[in-house]
Amino acid sequence: MAKKKMILDLDTGVDDALAIAYATAAPDVDLIGIVSSYGNNTLDVCAKNALKLLELLGQTQVPVYKGLPHSSTSDHFDVMQVSKDIHGNNGIGEVDLPEPKRQLETESGVDFFIEAAHKYGKDLIIVPTGPMTNLAAAIEKDPEITHLIGNVTFMGGALTVEGNVTDVAEANINQDAKAANTVLSSDLPQTMVGLDVTLRTLLTKKETQKWRNLGTKAGKAYADITDFYIDAYYNLDIDKNGCALHDPLAVGVALDPSFVSTIALHMKVNYGEKNYGRTIGDNSRLNDPNPNVNVAVNVDKDRYLKQFMEYLTGLFEQH
Repeated sequence: MAKKKMILDLDTGVDDALAIAYATAAPDVDLIGIVSSYGNNTLDVCAKNALKLLELLGQTQVPVYKGLPHSSTSDHFDVMQVSKDIHGNNGIGEVDLPEPKRQLETESGVDFFIEAAHKYGKDLIIVPTGPMTNLAAAIEKDPEITHLIGNVTFMGGALTVEGNVTDVAEANINQDAKAANTVLSSDLPQTMVGLDVTLRTLLTKKETQKWRNLGTKAGKAYADITDFYIDAYYNLDIDKNGCALHDPLAVGVALDPSFVSTIALHMKVNYGEKNYGRTIGDNSRLNDPNPNVNVAVNVDKDRYLKQFMEYLTGLFEQH
């Protein structure tokens, strides 16, 4: 049992699958639950994917909770074609995994956040790697949790580089910019792991071949899932050199902040018509002391990739 406890808030696609593996393999934290979101696919598909992957990794003790099915400013969610192109129609690179034996929890993911915040306090780390809808809803339901939770390290946003869905907006933030603003402008201690650093941290087929060579179920499945993603990056001309480790980098930074260099800011997210989804410093609080968001602007990518491969290869060897 580790002292630190982690909850992942995932829209389980390919890089989310890698984040689950990293959190599972890390020796210095207990993954106490996954809250599912919409984004790379629908809520139901993403939740089921999380259960399937946990079973593949021999982690059936980890519960999966359903979050909210669409953004705080809409009444439905449609999967974007580009999400299917990058993650596959099933969200996990068209790899067919067995139906999970464990069922989804009946408690809502929003209530699980609140319950865990009161139970674990500063030992709780929350890592959202999809839209911020679930965490924003938890804050609105119980504002006290912003002073209880130890850290929120989220994958999302872009400060020093362009967005990946518009010139200014990154995909996760763009799904629900209003919710993202609720989280970023709250008192929660946060680290933003955005495109500034994730686009520098690449995985290639040289690494996935090492997993395939293990000859295990998890090694082959994860190699197949990730190779689909690498091919999508190449074919869509996102990056010809490999795929970005967006979500697993956030998990790595949550456990070892020294992987990145940061600047401390009070942040906000634009959710009006102009520059929708832009993550930016808040002019009105420039001189306020104790900014609560550390924005990652550079990354020790070689050291991170070494640890990523050690953790995941070690895990896949066993399953």
